[in-house]
Amino acid sequence: MPRMSTHLDTDLIIVGGALNGPTLALAAARSGLSSIVIDALPAGAQTDDNFDGRSYALALSSQRMLAGLDLWDGLAPDSQVMKEIKVSDGRVGDASAFLGLHFNSAEIEEGPMGYMLEDRYLRRALASAMASNDRITYRPDTRVTAQETSAKGASVTLDNGDVLHGRLLVGADGRRSGMAQRAGIRRTGWGYGQTALVCAISHEKPHDGVAHQLFMPPGPLAILPLPGNRSSIVWSERDGRAQAIQALSDSDYLDVLRPRFGDFLGDITLAGKRFLYPLNLTLANAYVAQRLALIGDAAHGMHPIAGQGLNAGLRDVAALAHVIDHAVKRGEDFASTLVLERYQSWRRFDTASLAASTDLFNRLFSNDNPILRAGRDLGMALINRAPNLRRSFIREAAGITGDLPDLMRG
Repeated sequence: MPRMSTHLDTDLIIVGGALNGPTLALAAARSGLSSIVIDALPAGAQTDDNFDGRSYALALSSQRMLAGLDLWDGLAPDSQVMKEIKVSDGRVGDASAFLGLHFNSAEIEEGPMGYMLEDRYLRRALASAMASNDRITYRPDTRVTAQETSAKGASVTLDNGDVLHGRLLVGADGRRSGMAQRAGIRRTGWGYGQTALVCAISHEKPHDGVAHQLFMPPGPLAILPLPGNRSSIVWSERDGRAQAIQALSDSDYLDVLRPRFGDFLGDITLAGKRFLYPLNLTLANAYVAQRLALIGDAAHGMHPIAGQGLNAGLRDVAALAHVIDHAVKRGEDFASTLVLERYQSWRRFDTASLAASTDLFNRLFSNDNPILRAGRDLGMALINRAPNLRRSFIREAAGITGDLPDLMRG
């Protein structure tokens, strides 16, 4: 175990160098706090074009946050505004049918519901911003082997034997968080027996900024607009079937996708590599411990059915940065249990509710039961005919409801 020291190397020791960890470091720097970001991957690995094939449906609140961190101006040229979302109870070979919900950004005054952004652009922007911020130290190709906390501070031992001392440990190290395990925080969750096939496609016709969510019996299919005549595909199938599809040639892969996709955007072709992501639900039973906080997938990982995974992580970051900043301004110890409990009480219920909702929707829609199909189609039709209720769903999708952290208020 590392020995505690009165010497501090930094204010925050953030373990996890993907998206949420660097974002928190940038937010903390605005409060005058220093961070060391520890990344298990080698330098440059995450900024490679082929590192991650996902694209993110950034809610309006998340876009506001990136703007507040001075990142959005650089990201905007590579983003695609989402003007509308259409939700359909789909069937293979009938992807153009619209039988459900229609959400239009024009129905709210705040602006578009959100923006689509490819993973590679966000990672590069975060890496560049960290490199140019003198309050942030980035430690790639480094792993934590032990951690210790006390009433006075926190420390970690690295795989090279170095010991770092700080005021707060932050676990941003994913669904199998070592930080949570070493802190004795257990998890609740299960697998879905589904795997997401992810790729980008080019198509003949313009998408007009419309995102589609089609509920197919094996799992949902999301068609998400990207700049130009391109879209991101997140296509859920049963595990074995997904593995078999992924093993096909590009031509045969498209032959399987086309009947699900339909022809409403004309002919489609692949526009990059194909990726595979197993799907599960995992929730940390606590988000904080002594001088430790969990954010992002380390706190909660959920089904991508609503496209809220990254948005939930960014809201964690914004909430934690908010309570830290306000504690600093009041002269409090920002890493105290009292302050961290504010973060947990703010985020834990919201994320548990979101996880439960995505789990329910996936179970309700990932089947072809005629009774359930009739009931869900009727429910969507009723919501579609209720303007006030529909607008509340649009604001929820935009992330602008509830008590917003400072960074997400715009």
